[in-house]
Amino acid sequence: MNYQWYPGHMTKAKRMMQENISLIDLVIELVDARVPLSSRNPDIDELGKNKSRLILLNKSDLADPTANKRWMAYFKERGFHVLEVNAKTGQGLKAIQPKVQEACREKIERDKKRGIKNRPVRAIVVGIPNVGKSTFINSFAGKACTKTGNKPGVTKGKQWIRLNKELELLDTPGILWPKFESEEVGKRLAMIGSMNDEILQMTELAQELLAFLLEHYREPLLTRYQIEDAGETLTPVQTLTLICESRKCYKKGQEPDYEKAAALLVDDFRNGRIGRITLEICGEKQEEEQK
Repeated sequence: MNYQWYPGHMTKAKRMMQENISLIDLVIELVDARVPLSSRNPDIDELGKNKSRLILLNKSDLADPTANKRWMAYFKERGFHVLEVNAKTGQGLKAIQPKVQEACREKIERDKKRGIKNRPVRAIVVGIPNVGKSTFINSFAGKACTKTGNKPGVTKGKQWIRLNKELELLDTPGILWPKFESEEVGKRLAMIGSMNDEILQMTELAQELLAFLLEHYREPLLTRYQIEDAGETLTPVQTLTLICESRKCYKKGQEPDYEKAAALLVDDFRNGRIGRITLEICGEKQEEEQK
């Protein structure tokens, strides 16, 4: 399957960010904790160079807790400030304000020396579509000040949001590169729901997901669907057939309904029903794929 996405407003969003970057002290980047590298936009490092950086591992409650710790260390080693959050529940959001002050300490000290008092830190919030950016801003600001939804690309236009006397946010539409750098990156983004499902072949996607789960999260997968472990011989196709049996996904004449079972599996994964799962293993070759 060829995973690509070409919405025209992505180019516009990048241009808007280039125009506004001179106004910004801090780049707050939301990534999906289940795919921390694949859910980063390659342009952001270039656009945000010479700015303070804060990475928020969003949806961290859906990701493997051991993997979360490794990714936190990974980003810290590369000079980023980093926090685990869940924008939907508000978990971890209280730690952001102190972290912003820490990330922008030099800028705040510089202002004081110049006699500038109480100028708020100006931050830009960036992230690929459906990573939870608008939900984060709503939770962090304490009121629904941007339109939110589950469809990729729902945030439109530009607005400044005054959160308190110490912080202002510029909200911009999520930016995603128009062509995925590698097949693996596109595949992972499709799995977490960052692309419209209408353009995906769900059965093929489910088999790719099953191949990963059988290797890395075998026990929670088999437990979820009450499948007996047949050892190494269990293939993704066989597993999907067994999910059809377990969940009574049949067409007329008791023929397995693979589409229905595939959609069910992907939905279970996205909503954490199989368990806390991270699709990118820190230390593997993902960094090479991003280059």
